[in-house]
Amino acid sequence: MTAWIIVLAVVSFLVLWLFSVRIVKQYERGVVLRFGRLVGTRDPGFNVIVPFVDRMTKVSLRVVTWVLEPQEVITRDNVTVRVDAVVYFLAIDPIKAVINVEDYRQAVIQLALTTLRSVLGQSELDELLAHRDQINLRLRQIIDEQSEDPWGVRVTLVEVKDVLLPEAMQRAMARQAEAEREKRAKVIHAEGEQQAATTLAQAARIIQTEPAALQLRYLQTLVEMAGERNSTIIPLTVDIVNALASKPGAQR
Repeated sequence: MTAWIIVLAVVSFLVLWLFSVRIVKQYERGVVLRFGRLVGTRDPGFNVIVPFVDRMTKVSLRVVTWVLEPQEVITRDNVTVRVDAVVYFLAIDPIKAVINVEDYRQAVIQLALTTLRSVLGQSELDELLAHRDQINLRLRQIIDEQSEDPWGVRVTLVEVKDVLLPEAMQRAMARQAEAEREKRAKVIHAEGEQQAATTLAQAARIIQTEPAALQLRYLQTLVEMAGERNSTIIPLTVDIVNALASKPGAQR
């Protein structure tokens, strides 16, 4: 009988020991409630609680990466886009994360979804495509302000991963980009024509004031003509042409 009592006592001690021992990992903190009242937190390592009286909830302090499900959002300029994003957050106050909110992860995710639709609904499509970093910063600030103080959760980063446009909008943007490229090409061509006309006008004024320049240009043209075809070209200088034109009977 005594042996059975000893065995029962040993078994009871082991059971109580198993229910009272808690191992908290390095990246965790344990929040202890005694009869439903907050006692405090436990640091990483070996911890002992009062069995059936204390209740420990472990809170991870590591960064959580959560991909938000794609959302249908209507921008301020009435364009429907499909957006998905990723949120990075971590618990910095284990007590608030356990006491003030039932499930801090789901709370942050739902808050991020609501904020994503709200912020993108206030932005235009061009802003969403060209200034995504500013929108990411605005999302992080809004979510962090609403989660850090009441829930003890800090949002470190929010990134809009992808923006899917309707096919009609994609075709319209492609036509717009093509028209923009054509416009730039026409402007560059017109600027080139203007510069060429200006240069030719300057050359004409120089040749008009300098007869020798006209003669040199005339001779250069003859050289180019002689190189292109097998023919004999007799050059006539400006002086010969003027002399022939001044003779009596040259004009009838």
